[in-house]
Amino acid sequence: MSQTFRHPEILEIARREGKVTVDGLAQHFGVTLQTIRRDLTDLADAGRLERVHGGAVLPSGTTNIGYEERRSLNPEAKRAIARACAAEIPDSISLFLNIGTSTEAVAEELMRHENLMVVTNNMNVANILAGNSNCEIIVTGGQLRRADGGLVGNLAAGTIRQFKFDLAVIGCSALDRDGDLLDFDIQEVSVSQAILRQSRKTFLVADQTKLSRSAPARIASLAEIDTFFTDRPMPADLAAACAAWNTRIVVAE
Repeated sequence: MSQTFRHPEILEIARREGKVTVDGLAQHFGVTLQTIRRDLTDLADAGRLERVHGGAVLPSGTTNIGYEERRSLNPEAKRAIARACAAEIPDSISLFLNIGTSTEAVAEELMRHENLMVVTNNMNVANILAGNSNCEIIVTGGQLRRADGGLVGNLAAGTIRQFKFDLAVIGCSALDRDGDLLDFDIQEVSVSQAILRQSRKTFLVADQTKLSRSAPARIASLAEIDTFFTDRPMPADLAAACAAWNTRIVVAE
């Protein structure tokens, strides 16, 4: 198979899994490690991937990848994370779900929950939970981000400040090795920070691909999160930091 055919498939694997490895791709395509290294270098030179030790990741930057691409990234892991998270959400509480494909996966797992009052700035979450007749849904105001159905800005943050939630479930665009939750949209960051302030308990849902990405705006630290639901064990230094912060890590099966 020539590089003309390998390159699109390499990019598709990177979008789906967040990262590609030299060994994995060589085995997948039945070619040499040197051939894959050349492919990754070509894709990095073209700005399509970023080289990291042993492979490559989707490029970091100041702009998030598209919503449909985010939906296709690591879907099985997101479902497993969502199931683990939903299992710890009790009935009969007030709950906030924010913008993101991971929080939308959590909403899918709440269809049998009862007596929930869910506040959200995510139109997709509202549409999903509209199918649960035992769930009261409140949608914040705000500026509609047509690309992904998110509501952001001062009006959204102002609505959130009128509540005190029992629990908030949030996502993030990236997570760095210092334990900082990162995002691309400054307006969304201010909304996420308001959510954290107005919640008695906070859950983060984020798969391991978030550790291989970067974003320019800081939301908060994992130190401010009660439970972090993910799909792979954290690097030892980050796991130790979470233990010191009393942030529980749940690795979904």
